[in-house]
This record gives sequence, C-alpha cells and structure tokens, in this order.
Amino acid sequence: MPQQRWQVFAAQPVQAMAQATHLSPLLAQVLVNRGIATPESAAEFLNPELQNLPDPVEEFADLPLSLELLVTAIQQQQKIAICGDYDADGMTSTALLMRALRFLGAKAEYAIPSRMQEGYGINTRIVEDFQAEGVTLILTVDNGIAAHAPVARARELGMAVIITDHHDLPPELPCANAILNPKLLPETSPYWGVAGVGVAYILAICLAQCLGKTQDLTVPLLELFTLGTIADLAPLTGVNRRWVRRGLKLLPRSRIPGIQALIQVAGLGDQKAGLKPEAIGFRLGPRINAVGRIADPQIVIDMLTTDDVGVALQRAMQCEEANQLRQRLCELIEEQAIAWCETQQAEGNLNLLEERVLVIVQPDWHHGVIGIVASRLVERYGVPVFICTYEDDEQKEIRGSARGIPEFNVFAALQSCHDLMHKYGGHKAAGGFSFPTKNLRQVKSRLSNFARQQLEIEHLKPLVVVDVQANLAQITLDLYQQIDQLHPCGIQNPDPVFWTPNVRVLEQKTVGRNRDHLKLTVGQEAHGGGSLAATIQAIAWRWGSYLPLPNRLDIAYKLKLNEWKGDRNVELELIGVRLPNPQKLPVP
Repeated sequence: MPQQRWQVFAAQPVQAMAQATHLSPLLAQVLVNRGIATPESAAEFLNPELQNLPDPVEEFADLPLSLELLVTAIQQQQKIAICGDYDADGMTSTALLMRALRFLGAKAEYAIPSRMQEGYGINTRIVEDFQAEGVTLILTVDNGIAAHAPVARARELGMAVIITDHHDLPPELPCANAILNPKLLPETSPYWGVAGVGVAYILAICLAQCLGKTQDLTVPLLELFTLGTIADLAPLTGVNRRWVRRGLKLLPRSRIPGIQALIQVAGLGDQKAGLKPEAIGFRLGPRINAVGRIADPQIVIDMLTTDDVGVALQRAMQCEEANQLRQRLCELIEEQAIAWCETQQAEGNLNLLEERVLVIVQPDWHHGVIGIVASRLVERYGVPVFICTYEDDEQKEIRGSARGIPEFNVFAALQSCHDLMHKYGGHKAAGGFSFPTKNLRQVKSRLSNFARQQLEIEHLKPLVVVDVQANLAQITLDLYQQIDQLHPCGIQNPDPVFWTPNVRVLEQKTVGRNRDHLKLTVGQEAHGGGSLAATIQAIAWRWGSYLPLPNRLDIAYKLKLNEWKGDRNVELELIGVRLPNPQKLPVP
C-alpha cells in the first residue's frame, strides 16, 4: 500500500452556499475550502467575467514607458529583439510577442539560450550578438529579473532593455529601462499570479490598443496565453482564471495552424466544445516542454508563429517525436534511479528517515528530463529529491534538478549551500543547480542537515489533501457536470478530491502497456452492512506495484468521465488509500 498522510478539510455548514449557487453541498464545501466564503464571492468565482479588472497601465508602473519605447521602435523601424526561455512558458511568450510585434509592423527577431551550453536566461553573449545585428531594443520574456550583468552590458552598448518576467524579485533589480513583473504588485492585485506569458499578453494587448490594431490579434494571443499559463502551472486565480476560461473554449477552433496541428497529433481533435486544463497539462504542454528539454526551441516558435499549414504539421510532428523520446528517457532514468535507491537501502547505505532528503548522482542521464524524474521520486519516497548527473566527460562538474514537498523550501535549501555551488536558482517547490564534483560530500551533508531542521518524520509521507466526504451513491454524472462550473482547475484551484470510508474492493487488476496501472471495482455497503448500496469503477495511475490492495479501504479520489461507444459514466481516479479506522466502522 502507498504510505501517505491525509489532510481532510473540516466539514462546514454549507446549505446557504449550496442554495445560492445551485451546487451540490459537496461542491459548496469545496468552494468554502478554497476560501470562497460568501455567495457574492462565489458568484464572481463561478463567473469570472463579473470581476472588475483595474487597467494594467495603472497597475504596472513601468508599462507606460514600455509602450512608449515599443511604439517609437515600431514607428522608426528599429530592430527589436526578444530573449526568451526554453520552457513552455518562455516559448509561448516568445511566440506570442513575435506574432504581436510582426502583426503591428515591427522588425522583430528572437533568441533563446541553449539549455545545455548556457542555461537559463539572457546572457552577455546574446546581448553582444544582438548589438552586432543592429538591435536597439531588447525585450526579455519569462527571464531577466536577476540578469544584472547582461542588462548592464546592453545599456553600456546603447540598447534599451524592457524586462518582462514573473519570477521572484532579487534584493536589487537590474538597470533596465523598464521592468514588468507582477511580483512588484500587491498580492491582492488580480494580475499578481500571471506567468511570463501573462505579462507578455498584457504588454502585447496594451501595445495593440495604443496603435489601434487589436482586431484579429486578441484571439490568437489569448490562445497562446492559455497554453503557456496552464503548461507553466501558474495559479488559476485572478485574471488567469478569467482569461484561461475564455481561451479553453477558443483552442479547439484555433486559427493558429500550429495549435491545430498540435491538437491533432495529441489526439484531441474531437474536443470541439472546449478543452479542459488537463488536456493542456497532460497532452499539449508536455509536447511543447519536451522540445525545450531535449530539442531546439525554434521548433515550437516556428510551429506557433507560422501561417503555413504544412510547416505547422511538420513542427507538431517534431514535438511528438521529442515527447516520445522524452517519455522513454524518463522511464529509463526512473527505473535506474529506483534500482539504485532500493540497492542502497538494502545494503544499509541509504536511510531516508535519517537523511530526510534524497541526493542521487549518476552519469549519462539527460539534464533535460531529470527534473521530471525527481517529481516521480518525490511521489514514491515522500522526501525532497536532488537528482544530478555530470556535465562533462571528466565528471568534474555536477548539474541537477530539485523537487520538494510542501513543508520544505527548495530554494532556501540551495541557498544553504551557496558557497559550494557555481550556480543555483528556483523557488519553494523546485530548483536547478550546479557545483564541482569535489563538493558532493559537503553538499549532501548540508542538504541533509537543512532537511533535518525543517522536516519532522511524519512529513516524509506524500500528502493527500481531501475536500469532502461523499457516499458512492452521490457520485453521478450530474455531480461531474457541476464540477465544470469550478473549472479551470489547476494550481491554487485544484480539482475537488472526495473520500469515502470503508469501501469494499470487489475486483482489482493491473492494466496498461507495462501493467503499470491498477483498475478496480469498489463498492459501499448500505447502512447496517451486508448488501451494496453502490459500486463504481476506479483507476489508480502508476499503482500497479501495489497489487493486491487490501479488500477494505478508505479511498480518496477525483472524478473522471469514461466515454465508450456513446455511453458516458463517471469513474474514480484514486489518489489516496488508507486502512479504515476500526473505531469508526458501523456496527454490523
């Protein structure tokens, strides 16, 4: 059985909320859990178009100057250069601004640093290349907020710089002409949670309004905003919720050939009514991200900026190939990492309860995918994971990715090793770093000491956050359809998680190409025991190794729709199980 800890929201009086919103009391409880405590706030949440949005020009202090610089550059036909990033947010941001600037008559080009050779963010080499090409205005997207030296070099060479970024602010800001970053706004601002693509979207729309050319531009830019926002796991609150909700309806009928091609190769061509966030999160986003991880980001920029259907399909197929390779690499590295951990534990060389952090270094692993594997190892072992490989054939330099658990701050952990590292960055949940191999023992020791200070033993089990208790008889198609009103779900607005105590596991078997997944039939007894009041199908992804589960369980789950030959029924997607509490079982 998975070793988990559950955090269950306390039941609240929700009858008034249920009546006001016409939602099931189960979903009224979910709204309260999300901090939506009044019928008025619920009305705005369920219909984000009711939000009263402030003018971005008044919110972002440097937006007027940014617009002035861009309008002048366009009118005088000066060269504008975009410096993007190689993740989905950075690539969609770059494509969005390339589309917008070219539509508005600008002379625009772009550059993205090499993930393997240069790492994240604008650098001096890119700045000097831009200057040699006659660029007068540099626009960073999804990076630049900590790029002091490259920005200073650009200014020294006579170029203007506009930084658009959403990452956390350093103690001192670079000497750019203008900086657009939502982290400069109060946290109460509806714009505070936008990703890099959100800042790019705001800038592009405001620029189009200045030039009186918004027609035919707003829709494609909104589609790119939606793709990038969900793929970057930005919080689906504030303007993100409002704009993503609109964008999800537009994407299936997109006029951008690259988006249509990507939807086709991902097998989503039949979703005419609108996409769900998980379709982007699990189908479209990974195909874009895979290119940034193991191929050339230009493939994605070409795909999202071309108007040639043939080029778009060719680039979408390249995304598909990159994603398939990424999947194979992840599977291989995950297998090797688990085998190493199990061997080390069996030989007594690895005690995760003692070390409270997993640091693993192996040669010949691909830098671009080890972060994904780190997430899977966190799921499996319940501890923060720092997974590394060597940068060079001589194995003198180590480079890695980190993923954390809720009670652990990855960035603070990396800061505790600052004097041992060449480079590090990230945020609370994830990070990247590099350091000389000779420092490995000290890095391991310091990360373990940091983890022991931050984490209790009970934290070292994966956390399952549960919204509300439900009977299986309440799990209906109507309830599933009501959840649509809570969409888009994602970061800070997760899918509702229900739980049902003491179900009977009636059938269970492994399924999938590698028998990785577990398919079950579960039933809940009528009050007083004996006969079954309800039965339902369930799937547990990547739980094949837990076969067989005990025949009595408390289960935590999300709802999913199963459509087959015209039939539609609701199934459970298990995310948590635990043994029933014998003190709370009904008396037979």
